[in-house]
Amino acid sequence: MLMVKKVVLSMVATLLLGCFGAFAQGQRVTGTVTDETGSPVIGAAVVVEGTTRGTSTDLAGYFEIAASADANLVVSYLGYQTQTVAVAGRSVVDVALVPDSEQIEEVVVQAFGTAKKEAFTGSASTIKSDELVKTQSSSVANALSGKVAGLQTTQGSGSLGSEPTIRIRGIGSINAGNDPLWVVDGVPYEGDLNNLNMADIETMTVLKDAASNALYGARGANGVIMITTKRAKAGDARVNFDAKWGVNMAARQLYDYTRDPGQYYEMHYSALKSYYMNPPMSEDPAEQIAPLPEHEAHLKANSAMLESGEGGLGYNVYTVPAGQTLIGTDGKLNPNATLGRKFTYKGQEYYLTPDDWYDELYDPSFRQEYNVSIAAATEKSNFFASFGYLNNNGITDGSNMYRYTARLRADYQAKKWLKVGANMSYTNFSWFGASSSNEGDGSTGDVFAAVADMAPIYPVYIRDGEGNIMYEDNKAGHGYYGKEYDEKWPIYDTGDGRTWGLTRFSGSMSNPLQNIWLDEANSEGNAFSVNGYADFILYEGLKLTINGAVTIDETRTTSMKNPYYGQFVPNGGIVSKAHGRSYNHNLQQLLTYSKAFGANEEHQLDLLLGHETYNLRSYSLSGSKSNIYSTDNLELNGAVVDGKSSASSFGEYVNEGYFFRAMYEYDGRIFASASYRRDASSRFHPDHRWGNFWSVGGAWIINRENWFNAPVFNMLKLKLSYGSQGNDAIGMYKYTDLYSVTNDGNDGISIIFGSKGNPNITWETNGNLNVGAEFGLWQDRLSGSVDFFYRKTTDMLFSVPVAPTLGYTSYYDNIGDMANTGIEVVLNGDIVRRQNLVWSVNANLTWVKNKVLSLPESRKDRTVEGHEGFISGSTFVGEGLPLNALYIPEYAGVNPETGVSQWMFYTDKDIKDENGVVTIPAGWSIQEDYSLVSSTPESRKLYDSSLADVFGGFGTTLYAYGFDLSVAFDYQLGGTTIDGSYAGYMASPTASSLGDNYHLDLLDAWTPENNTSNIPRFQYADDYSSATSSRFLISSNYLNISNINFGYTFPSKWFKGHIQNLRAYVAIDNVWYWSARKGFDPRGGGNGLYSPIRTISGGVTVTF
Repeated sequence: MLMVKKVVLSMVATLLLGCFGAFAQGQRVTGTVTDETGSPVIGAAVVVEGTTRGTSTDLAGYFEIAASADANLVVSYLGYQTQTVAVAGRSVVDVALVPDSEQIEEVVVQAFGTAKKEAFTGSASTIKSDELVKTQSSSVANALSGKVAGLQTTQGSGSLGSEPTIRIRGIGSINAGNDPLWVVDGVPYEGDLNNLNMADIETMTVLKDAASNALYGARGANGVIMITTKRAKAGDARVNFDAKWGVNMAARQLYDYTRDPGQYYEMHYSALKSYYMNPPMSEDPAEQIAPLPEHEAHLKANSAMLESGEGGLGYNVYTVPAGQTLIGTDGKLNPNATLGRKFTYKGQEYYLTPDDWYDELYDPSFRQEYNVSIAAATEKSNFFASFGYLNNNGITDGSNMYRYTARLRADYQAKKWLKVGANMSYTNFSWFGASSSNEGDGSTGDVFAAVADMAPIYPVYIRDGEGNIMYEDNKAGHGYYGKEYDEKWPIYDTGDGRTWGLTRFSGSMSNPLQNIWLDEANSEGNAFSVNGYADFILYEGLKLTINGAVTIDETRTTSMKNPYYGQFVPNGGIVSKAHGRSYNHNLQQLLTYSKAFGANEEHQLDLLLGHETYNLRSYSLSGSKSNIYSTDNLELNGAVVDGKSSASSFGEYVNEGYFFRAMYEYDGRIFASASYRRDASSRFHPDHRWGNFWSVGGAWIINRENWFNAPVFNMLKLKLSYGSQGNDAIGMYKYTDLYSVTNDGNDGISIIFGSKGNPNITWETNGNLNVGAEFGLWQDRLSGSVDFFYRKTTDMLFSVPVAPTLGYTSYYDNIGDMANTGIEVVLNGDIVRRQNLVWSVNANLTWVKNKVLSLPESRKDRTVEGHEGFISGSTFVGEGLPLNALYIPEYAGVNPETGVSQWMFYTDKDIKDENGVVTIPAGWSIQEDYSLVSSTPESRKLYDSSLADVFGGFGTTLYAYGFDLSVAFDYQLGGTTIDGSYAGYMASPTASSLGDNYHLDLLDAWTPENNTSNIPRFQYADDYSSATSSRFLISSNYLNISNINFGYTFPSKWFKGHIQNLRAYVAIDNVWYWSARKGFDPRGGGNGLYSPIRTISGGVTVTF
């Protein structure tokens, strides 16, 4: 590994040194480039004619270049006529560019090539590098949030390296995959997105409809995200260096749960006192608890609360004068009580005081990132090289990462008829996770759930009689798997009574905060890719392109459960190893023909004929051992007891396709396209592997018609497309029966049936209709687009359940249809556009409606409000309904007499007791027995889906006299979900939840004096006080400030030609969000997961 790093670093260093050159000699010429309105043109190319010497304008349109007195300057910018201006001995040359209506304004990256934006008949969105680099994330996927109409991201864990779930134009399948296809420089990408360096990316283009991505056939149904890496622009070699240093911190907003130990005791006391005064009715009279008078209940609640028995918290962190109770008869903390309590256990004095578990878990951490690149281009060659380093520390113990990246890209025009090129990248990475195997499982080892629920009365550490944290000798006796050597370790409170005799319900053999410090979870590896191409000009307009690419991605993971504390002490700790390697190659043969014809060459025809093969092979190997000799050696050879869990696997996926595309243009006004692909996938039986996918599209630029008389429009384009794509994302070998080879218990071979296959399954087909318009007004002072889409999935790949008596639980079949209908709106506007001042705004909005159209008969086991379908957890999947339609009991408020929760209940016939007396008449009624209500599906009611109706983003950018400020927002409107975290905090304490925290809303719970409250009584052992029901439904609306970026670009003239550009900046990611309830985060994840990370960085970008 070290040798690989040295080789890469040496290679990049040599390239950097070899590309530095002296600026050509000549007089210093400066100037400003403006447009027709006098506003500065940012990024215009200024080249000395006849040379490769060039530069580009800064934010003020200013440039500086060395040129002789008799030289000519060639100034160019997309959308404007190129101008050649004589220096004529001047030291200041200002240039005003003129719009060129005939010039190609922009190109769109599409499948197997590019297209003029004006000729593009499909729907696509492009994000450029200057927007991408504003996001401080290791994953390029995070840069898309709120930036692209039709694309929605949902973030689960906030841990380092976590990637958002991406959906493009809704959800297309119930059981098959919904993830888009990623394509990097024309090659499908199956690797970790964290291995791609954001600084190497020129554009990210999201293809959303059939006209744009049907040529990806089997893999294009869920949309395609195309990444194009950087290449050099014309001119002298440019060296770019960017460095940023910052701080990561927790961005989670906490629920309004109690943080005051005294208040927590008051609340728990009230729950116990109510329990003793109003004990629940028992079915067995012998077990019925007699109600206590108020004073006795007061005394017993005080006593039981501080013990470890029934209803007890086990810990008292207050010192109370002798003969007094912690909580007074008024229900308030004794004013004579002082926080902190000294006590003696087995001859040792201890001091008990609570800690803030959230602050102990999350700490701000340091982040640093460096990127350097060199780019140079001539008429015949183009060269780009980059190197990047990222060191990103997580906000918890045990979570951090580093990453090295390198890229080389070169093109060379060897002959008039031959052009060759190659693109190579390498990534070396190492990730350390914080107890990642337990995150989200809610177990005692899940530190995130433990911290989210922990009452504010419990300590993290054991303290001596003076209040000092106690330490013990380093049990490892050495440095700890790459960590610094600590002679002493803090002693954590485990809550199981072993150290100071105190026990709590959530106690275990270890403290979860100790686990993330001592346990290990590491992934390290390398990713290498190389692709190359050769273009052969066979005839005028006829070109053959041969593309080939190979990617190798290998990851070695280490997991260790420490041998010093916790459940694995008897085993001497456990170390597990796994190694995964993926290899894929992609071969493409593309024949393109381009021809202009007609009297004025008003007809343009572009044809593509191609063939592609893609092969992905995945390998894995794993094993584990226990009884670790030394935690400084976490190899399997460092442990002695075989875990008998060794395993290996191999999988292969092959895709092959033949395809054709035709694009026609008439007089720059009318455009048409058609494509066809015949695709084969190894995920289906040989008799059903081939599928046909196609698209047709057309566009009309109306403002170029002679009869069009609305000069306010510089662009008005209508477009229409329809086509079909496929989806084969169901995993491998679903078309055949699978068996497992196992040990029969006597070291013999046993063959066990694993899963049922269906040889008749084939593609899901996704039909896509897109109707849209693109417009530009007042020379693009206002521009945008509106698209209507209808996306229908037919022959949906569905996991059909069967009776367990058949020996298997389900099989796949092509049954079911689903549709997504929506509208996308994109707006971009310049509010102010003048010299030294540009203020622009942007916004995008997507409205989408999902609907299940048909389901297999075997899944339609009930009808709800006229919709046939089936229950799935707390949702109902039914024909005519959107996915994730909530189907839960209806909360009927609080019984004003008793304060008990009530729910609506339905029965179609009378319910009678053992004596035949009707206890519940047929029809709807209000009941207090949740177990009865929840066990009767007919008692549930249908509510809105958790899917959002509207989502998108908006932002603004201001350039003023060298300063730049940008702010980006994303938002979501519509949709309803269950706030499970809030429900947990609103629960009455029970025997299984003692020590969990309480929400402050419980202070308004029902009491005899507050009998109009809609919050049920707060009483111990009320098991269903916060059961799932409509009570905890909440809007999924949110508004999020995703990024703020502020910078200053120093005038180029200050550096007299030695530095082309110098910018200093500050960037903030994940700034703040607003939702329907403080603490509730509709963007994804939950309160019991790794917190989202807010990053604040300062940096500098220098271009030589």
